[in-house]
Amino acid sequence: MRSFHRGAGSDVAGSRRYHPGDDVHAIDWAASARLSSARERDEFIVRERFADEAPRVVLVCDRRPEMAFFAPPLPWLDKAAAMRHTVELILQSTALVGGFAGYLDFGDGEPWWLPPQSGRRLWELREERLPSPAFDAPEDTIARSLAHVVQHPRAVTPGSFVFCLSDFLDPPPAEGWLTALEHRFDIVPVVIQDPTWEQSFPDVSGVVCPLRDPRTHRLAEVRLRRREVETRRRANEERLRGLLAGLEQLDLDPVLVSSADPVHILAAFLEWAELRRARRVA
Repeated sequence: MRSFHRGAGSDVAGSRRYHPGDDVHAIDWAASARLSSARERDEFIVRERFADEAPRVVLVCDRRPEMAFFAPPLPWLDKAAAMRHTVELILQSTALVGGFAGYLDFGDGEPWWLPPQSGRRLWELREERLPSPAFDAPEDTIARSLAHVVQHPRAVTPGSFVFCLSDFLDPPPAEGWLTALEHRFDIVPVVIQDPTWEQSFPDVSGVVCPLRDPRTHRLAEVRLRRREVETRRRANEERLRGLLAGLEQLDLDPVLVSSADPVHILAAFLEWAELRRARRVA
């Protein structure tokens, strides 16, 4: 990935006059010829580039009780499994390019923090933390996580990727995103929502449905009228549209994950990568 510092790389940062000791391979001969012709003396222009460096990645996982709500054998999206498969995909991609990966969650109420690195603790993350049943994070876990990451500027340097995995049913305030963006992090919201009950709402009018509170586990049976079903469906669909539009207004490129199938998750990230590449070229 491109660094903010000058050095050997592929992206052009700018041009300047040649100084003794500069690498002759960095001379822009076409620009030098034009300038020499205009000034009628030998002038050399050196093209400076941004240094290429291994990316730093931080994975922020939302472990609120709601993220473990649709657990097997329920037929809907297992958000905990989708989050786990997404983390594995990003870890593998980071390793392939020689990057450094970090991790953060508040599943036990306190931060479980792994600064970006490569080594034995990544094994601990994969084998112990990802399968952990700890899903007791507070409601404002994403806002807390962004504030936590900002407090570690040596570990999370400008240009670091920060993937935030959550259903974002109650998104953090814009101030949290903006503070992280001020530190020049590349923030990527990964929206994990069930397509049946959260992105939309099924036609269950006239049917007695059991509803369970994810925090208290209390069960209540309700019967919804057709009008109530339509109201819920429109509200859920509008909530998703508003969430994605709000993130894009902040110049964030969200990834929408609607399946726990690793193949479908990979397809969502490939589409995200193509859109980012197209925006960069434009």
